Order: sequence, then structure tokens, then C-alpha cells
Amino acid sequence: SGIIKNIGKINRISRGKNNCSIEIYSKIKFKKKDLGSSLSCSGACLTLESYKGRISKFYISKETLNKTIFKNSKKGDIINFEKSIKFSERLSGHFVQDHVDTTSKIREIKQLAKSWVINFFLKKKHMKDLIPKGSISINGVSLTIANLNKFGFQITLVPKTLKFTNLIYLKKGDLVNIEFDIIGKYIKRYIK
Repeated sequence: SGIIKNIGKINRISRGKNNCSIEIYSKIKFKKKDLGSSLSCSGACLTLESYKGRISKFYISKETLNKTIFKNSKKGDIINFEKSIKFSERLSGHFVQDHVDTTSKIREIKQLAKSWVINFFLKKKHMKDLIPKGSISINGVSLTIANLNKFGFQITLVPKTLKFTNLIYLKKGDLVNIEFDIIGKYIKRYIK
């Protein structure tokens, strides 16, 4: 749903030539039936391989490394962490698949009362995937696009979102995972 209620911390990264494994420390409790299930890890859909106590382990393929912020991740990084929703649960965000489309760099952060206004750079080829007041997922968080501009787009973060997500740690120049609205992507594909 993109409504993040848990964060985790990268406890260990084991890098291979074209892949890696990460271990994440969090307060989420897992059971045997959760093995093999998908979790949103800062907007990337990763499969739970194993867990022990508060530590969960995930494999990251070459494709995921190439498309996400995990290529630059390090031990101690804070990530947004969300289990998949059940169909009986309230969907108060939007349909987030955690299939990262691209990454985006932060151009500017301004504080406005208790909120943050963040401007992001986005490649011109991706601008057609956005509409003002449309939905976007940033590091797995369901957000509303406030404005479009010649550099990219702008969002506003309210205090609750800052409190519950890793977005509070963002600074100018940071990369974030971006997933465009799935409904918009399908409509664009059908029109083509």
C-alpha cells in the first residue's frame, strides 16, 4: 500500500560479482510461513530467504542492483520495510508493486512549517509517467506529486510520514527508488 509503519537497518551486506545478500534488523516478526514471501525494502520487492530473531535475510539480483539504490547501500542504512497487504486490509496509499522503475536524485529540500517540500531531478523520458496530484512511490512510500517542473517533480512530506519512514534522513544529492503509478503505466501501454 505504500503506507510505511516499520523501518529497518542494514545489518550486513555480502556482495558478489553480480548480486548481493543483505541482512536487515527490524521489529517485524516473521513465521515459517513468511519464508519466500515478498517484502518492500525501500520500494524494492525482495524475497525473504531466512530470518533469525530480529534479523531477516534477502538476496538481491543483478537486475535489482542495477535499478535501485541498493547498488550504493551500506551497513547502517535505514530502509522502509513493509509486508504485503492482504485483500481484507484497508488500502490507504495506492497500488504499490515495489517494481522500481528508476532512481531519482534530490535537487532541493525546504522546510515549510512542520512539512518538507522536496524537489527531485527526473530524466526527461520519465516525465510522461507523471501527472500533478498523481501517485508515486518513493523508497516504497505512497506519495502525491505536488508539482511538475522543468527539472522533475516536487512532493510534500507531512510530519507523520517523516516520523514513520526513512525519508526523514534524506538530504540533497541522495538517490531514491522511484515507482510510477501502475494504473498510469498500463493505460499508457494500452494507448500505444
